[in-house]
Amino acid sequence: MVGEMTQETGARINVPPPSVNKTEIVITGEKEQVALAVAMIKKVYEEKKKNTTTIAVEVKKSQHKYVVGPKGNTLQEILDRTGVSVEIPPSDSSSETVILRGEPDRLGQALTEVYAKANSYTVSSVSAPSWLHRFIIGKKGQNLAKITQQMPKVHIEFTEGEDKITLEGPTKDVQMVQSQIEAIVTDLVSRMDYAEISVDPKFHRHLIGKGGVNINRIKEMHKVTVRIPPDNEKSNLIRIEGDPQGVQEAKKELLELASRMENERTKDLIIEQRFHRAIIGQKGEKIKEVRDKFPEVIINFPDPAQKSDIVQLRGPRTEVEKCSKFMQKMVAEMVENSYSVSVPIFKQFHRNIIGKGGSNIKKIREETNTKIDLPAENSNSEMILITGKKVNCEAARNRILAIQKELANITEMDVSIPSKLHISLIGPKGRLVRAIMEECGGVHIHFPNEGSGVDKVTIRGPVEEVEKAKQQLLTLAEEKQTKSHTVELHAKPEYHKFLIGKGGGNIRKVRDSTGARIIFPTPEDKDQELITVVGTEEAVREAQKELEELIKSLDNIVEDTMNVDPKHHRYFVARRGQVLRDLADEYGGVMVSFPRTGSQSDKVSLKGAKECVEAAKKRMQEMIEDLDAQVTMECVIPQKFHRSIMGPKGSRIQQITRDHNVQIKFPEREDPQAAQAETPAQENGEANGELKEPLDPEAPKRCDVIVLSGRKERCEAAIEALKALVPVTIEVDVPFELHRYIIGQKGSGIRKMMDEFEVNIQVPGPDLQSDKIAITGLASHLDRAKEGLLVRVKELQADQEDRALRSFKLTITVDPKYHPKIIGRKGAIITNIRTEHDVNIQFPEKNDENQDQITITGYEHKAIAARDAIQAIVDELEEMVSEDITLDSRVHARIIGARGKGIRKIMDEFKVDLRFPQSGAADPNLVSGDRSP
Repeated sequence: MVGEMTQETGARINVPPPSVNKTEIVITGEKEQVALAVAMIKKVYEEKKKNTTTIAVEVKKSQHKYVVGPKGNTLQEILDRTGVSVEIPPSDSSSETVILRGEPDRLGQALTEVYAKANSYTVSSVSAPSWLHRFIIGKKGQNLAKITQQMPKVHIEFTEGEDKITLEGPTKDVQMVQSQIEAIVTDLVSRMDYAEISVDPKFHRHLIGKGGVNINRIKEMHKVTVRIPPDNEKSNLIRIEGDPQGVQEAKKELLELASRMENERTKDLIIEQRFHRAIIGQKGEKIKEVRDKFPEVIINFPDPAQKSDIVQLRGPRTEVEKCSKFMQKMVAEMVENSYSVSVPIFKQFHRNIIGKGGSNIKKIREETNTKIDLPAENSNSEMILITGKKVNCEAARNRILAIQKELANITEMDVSIPSKLHISLIGPKGRLVRAIMEECGGVHIHFPNEGSGVDKVTIRGPVEEVEKAKQQLLTLAEEKQTKSHTVELHAKPEYHKFLIGKGGGNIRKVRDSTGARIIFPTPEDKDQELITVVGTEEAVREAQKELEELIKSLDNIVEDTMNVDPKHHRYFVARRGQVLRDLADEYGGVMVSFPRTGSQSDKVSLKGAKECVEAAKKRMQEMIEDLDAQVTMECVIPQKFHRSIMGPKGSRIQQITRDHNVQIKFPEREDPQAAQAETPAQENGEANGELKEPLDPEAPKRCDVIVLSGRKERCEAAIEALKALVPVTIEVDVPFELHRYIIGQKGSGIRKMMDEFEVNIQVPGPDLQSDKIAITGLASHLDRAKEGLLVRVKELQADQEDRALRSFKLTITVDPKYHPKIIGRKGAIITNIRTEHDVNIQFPEKNDENQDQITITGYEHKAIAARDAIQAIVDELEEMVSEDITLDSRVHARIIGARGKGIRKIMDEFKVDLRFPQSGAADPNLVSGDRSP
């Protein structure tokens, strides 16, 4: 019908599909065509309105998707076959009402189809213990793959921790899959079993063995699977699954291994991780020698990723002690012969410290005779480790910090911009983003890979320019989200600089007045005349009008003259006419002709666009006034500060010369040896037989004098700007014991303060035991940095006082037989006491002499309350009566029940404690119990 209307009226008619909840029909075309189409549609609508009716039916929400079909195909099919439209409530609505709209005689057929589609799929579940799920799935999903290949339309979902499997798909297929899985579950339950044993986590790695040799042997021998929890779970529960007999045998062997380990001696050696590699040696040669010397001792080093200093020794007591002393002696020798220091350096500066082809780092290593290790490129660590003699390490450290200080004006910032806008912000061939980068002083803007869905855009460069680029990006993104319009103009390339203006002044006026963004071509672009205007339609129209007027006026070529004193001619034509070339670039290709050299004429000719000629004449007049008013001034600043004042690649000096329109010349660096050679020994003020004037001791050194040229007032302002860049150092008294907290973990604390206050903070080495912390930076930043440091000191002192109050310690004497009861099942009781009273409760280790001493640490009043809580439990336990009964060991497992449910129920019901004998006990039938009298 729509096709017929389109053919008849010539208008385009867009009717939304049934799956889209819209009531508008869009018609486009000529006015008469649209009017005719509207009339025809209204006529059809009125006819349908008379002949159609609606019915509402309830369909489960979960079945709506089957009625809709993929991309609304099912709704369209029902409409095509019956002429009835089916309206489904939105997915975010809780309504289950489906409305059918059409001719009465067609509604029955449509309703039948809706119910058929709704009931074509079903959701069901199969009960299966969660620990059996992986056996049902099979190795690499083999078991499940067999089922899904037969019934590909059925979706099978396993939920971790739940004892059920969910099935979804066509009803018949789901029923078949359900029966297959139920059969698998029944089979597994009949021939599989599991057991759980409790083993101290410190023995887990020994149960596993080197490379898993122990645990793999047990698995293969008994045909079972054994799950030993990873270290981060801090659980002592080991789970064994498989054939019932194999499970019991594996359980017995694991418990025997754990029991044997408890009788061995374990000792933790604290050895700094930086020495671990040296002790192990290349390919493990050195540690092999130690192990050969002490074959009965197991030596375990921590994983490098754990950043742990604990090396564990395990074996017979005497051998462990001998090995411990031997390794401590090794470490002592290493400490004597090596010194190391970690330097926090911002990650973005690591490549500058390495240098091209590693030249910088190689030079520092060779000249300081140190070993310098940088973190891996994909590591988040910012610490650079320097190892060697102390003096050499400090020298290398200072050189590395100096490189960072030069680069410290560079910053990196992340901006969140919706990923869908990235392509439009980059622009064709990157023109849009390149324009922002050039306008903001050469910042680098990095967009994530296309299609990654990541919103983060990274901007890197000078602090002020990064902030400027961020604002421009966000503004442009906002424009793109509203409505963006683009227009292209053409102008001769030589006009572009004049259109842009000095420092972008001209083009900024157009942008500020219209709100549009104007993008000029880069040298890489093929069309060098193309100018692109981007913004809202109104803003683009206004900017286009202004630019077209400017371009038109530039096409009007004129000739003019001006008078320039011959003494200034050389300034304009020197360096192969560089000044004239700059004028031509800046002012639309204007040609400036000076009289021949030797001529006394002061007449200078200018040819070009009228606007450009006028602007060039004005600029030349300003230059002449500057030349007439030019003075030379000196600024004395010690040479040691010159590099800091210049900034990275001279950026700070370039900024001052631009801001104040002056020339600045730094002196050559002084060579101390050359200075001594130039000053021969004098006697009585004579040298080489000639009388010399004595040197003025107060006269500044040549190497300290910076020369400035320009107008007097500008030179004076530039001198003030130079002096403001001289770094100043102050010292702040901070108690030595707080220094490590101020530095923070891996230097994070001190780095944060340096970033926040834009200063360098130097903390003295621990061997100096000094309370002085030095802060170096611009005078304007020092007061704020000092205040921030003192605030941090007050916070740390308050923390220290609190720690002292929390360190109150007391002990309580409790018979060791009551310790498990105080701890409770899985530590529940003791954890509750610890949490309720906010204290630390330490039970004695197995090798401690005082096995009846429990130590409580925390605030005094809380420690006393925790002690009273423990004593109350002990008093209750001491009142209980013990009794032994004989019970056939063959029924123990049935009484205990699955996971101990049966025995727990009995104990809870009768308020007693029952203990069954362990395997291998002298009397396997003896059951002990405690009860209240």
